[in-house]
Amino acid sequence: MSQTKPANPSFEARLDASPLTRPMGLLWALSAGLIALDGFDFFIIGVALPFIQRDFGIAATATGAIATAALVGSLVGALTLGPITDRVGRQRMLVLDVALFVLASAATALAWNAASLIGFRFLVGVAIGADYPISVSYITENVPTRLRGRMVVGAFTFQAIGALLGALTGLLVIAGFQAAHPHSLLPLIHYGWRWMLGVGLILAIAVAILRSRFLLESPRYYIARGDYASASEAASTLLGTPITLTADTEPPPQNQSMGYGTLFSQPYLRRTLLAAIPWFLQDIATYGIGIFTPVIIATLAFSSETNFVAKELAATQGSALVDLFLIAGFLLAIALVDRVGRIPLQIAGFIGMAVGLSLLASSTLFPVASFTNLSLVFAGFIVFNLLMNMGPNATTFLLSGEVFPTPIRATGAGFAAAVAKAGAVLGAFALPLLEQRFGVGWLLLGLALVCILAALLTAVLRVEASGRSLETIGESPSASELPTHSKLQDLGI
Repeated sequence: MSQTKPANPSFEARLDASPLTRPMGLLWALSAGLIALDGFDFFIIGVALPFIQRDFGIAATATGAIATAALVGSLVGALTLGPITDRVGRQRMLVLDVALFVLASAATALAWNAASLIGFRFLVGVAIGADYPISVSYITENVPTRLRGRMVVGAFTFQAIGALLGALTGLLVIAGFQAAHPHSLLPLIHYGWRWMLGVGLILAIAVAILRSRFLLESPRYYIARGDYASASEAASTLLGTPITLTADTEPPPQNQSMGYGTLFSQPYLRRTLLAAIPWFLQDIATYGIGIFTPVIIATLAFSSETNFVAKELAATQGSALVDLFLIAGFLLAIALVDRVGRIPLQIAGFIGMAVGLSLLASSTLFPVASFTNLSLVFAGFIVFNLLMNMGPNATTFLLSGEVFPTPIRATGAGFAAAVAKAGAVLGAFALPLLEQRFGVGWLLLGLALVCILAALLTAVLRVEASGRSLETIGESPSASELPTHSKLQDLGI
């Protein structure tokens, strides 16, 4: 009796059986570097804004435009460059993205007026917007399933590291100019913010150097197009061993005409809504609070300080302290994302954000700079930052790269990131206006309700991806693949 010859393992099977290789590590480091640039830019503009406002003598409207220009750019970049990434490949798009970031970062430090700074900040944002679909597609497609959640979240941790570096840069620049010019604020006002933004150029050049040392297209990108020769070459480099992939070992080529319309078709609508809407609601709070963290701390805790530089320095120091908990939150996410599951972690994180915002709101009931006021301000920021990064700030990024198939992975992730950046623009631009209208306390309570809504929508739209291959996410999971009751109890859910 003849026996059927076992089929050659597929790329998916080989990848899941592979140890972590050097190319995987380089790919991860490159994606992490791109995300760090986003985190640095996200924070440094909040430190630089008071100095830019004084240097150019601009009103609140122009200041808000500078704060949101990069966010609008990232919306455009994610929306337009995600589909292009699916068409031309992750590798080519990354080269263009890094080049744009270097040039635009250099231009921001040399801006001659508010209009030019807004334009250059918009271009920086376009590059940041492209980072999201490129980075998440690169990692999710090229690491073993057992490591995917931790490696994606680990790379996204560098957003917090970049933000912390932004805080330290702001502190060093302010302190350096004070030491060099102790009797005049003008040098700090005229040039301090340029030095702050210029550090972003140095980081972008470092990422460009790393990019030049690592050229690899995703094997799944070639497989989806039926280019098995190129897929075999890329897979051999990625896994560090000669591999031959054929039509017999891989899924059939997928429809390459899939685009934005596909995201709203019946098979993918639920995934699209899950990837986009909670991320949109999260970014209203994340960017609305995050960009203005120094301003909020100054308002809630140091508004009685009359010395401009002393007030900004104290607020920046406070921001650096609470930003340490952004990193701690990501470390929790790395530990829990595969153990607990993306969806329970996201729900718990949104609830924690609401608690943190409520603590911040309650600080307004007590005298500024009193012990209770300061305690509630810093406790609120710590809870908000810790739970945000333990949950939705990590999981929304991860899910956007997991729930879509390869031909539209960057398109879907880019669309979700663009919708999220619309929330960021809304938060950064509208929240200062709402704060003037209703007061900071009521504004923070409103944001807490937004986070509760996001938790409810996550529960309704849930698509769990933990422990599942990219080819099976979105199908009905078996009972063994769902997070167990004990796992949910780990988070108190």
